Amino acid sequence: MLQLTQENKSLWRIKNEYLKDAAECGDECTAFWMALAAEKEKHVNDLTALVKKNLNK
Repeated sequence: MLQLTQENKSLWRIKNEYLKDAAECGDECTAFWMALAAEKEKHVNDLTALVKKNLNK
């Protein structure tokens, strides 16, 4: 669950801080952070499913 928390915090920072800063850098930077956010969202979803599965045992 700790890793799920860390992934969520990281995703929040990407969406609320890094993407704003990336706008100054240009399309390449924005694309990088958007791709990373998509990966983090997948990690969050996968970890959430794993935690739910194991809490219901």
